[in-house]
Amino acid sequence: MALEKLQQARYLLLLVSNQPGISLGAITESALHRQYLCLAAALRRQHIQLRGFYYCPHHPAGSGEYACYCMCRKPLPGMLLRAAMEWGIDLRQSWMIGDILDDVEAGNKAKCKTILLNQGNETEWLKGRYRTPGHIGDNWKDIARIICP
Repeated sequence: MALEKLQQARYLLLLVSNQPGISLGAITESALHRQYLCLAAALRRQHIQLRGFYYCPHHPAGSGEYACYCMCRKPLPGMLLRAAMEWGIDLRQSWMIGDILDDVEAGNKAKCKTILLNQGNETEWLKGRYRTPGHIGDNWKDIARIICP
């Protein structure tokens, strides 16, 4: 499995995700946390350890305390910078893998190496200074080969 190969190469596996559904009222933080625990347990059964989960609950069109602009919502690099600080990560030696160009942009802004997991989730293809991925892979096997040739 590709994630196992990355883990064996001593990469920390962290999940970084925009979760505007919290601000928009589609999901609660406790429900999101339960989903993360289920994902982490499923990965553990495959001998893969997900070390952390960073999420942005904000959305400017939302309601309540999370209806705001913030520094953590991708394409801004706030979640990556926080993870780097908490884990002592050298972002220049790290990879940001994402399925849309906002993910790539956040990674590039944080000085990570970037890979676009091209599975058809990007719908806008807006060009920009930080929106060009260093690599493109069609699946996790491709990504593991890029990172660990």
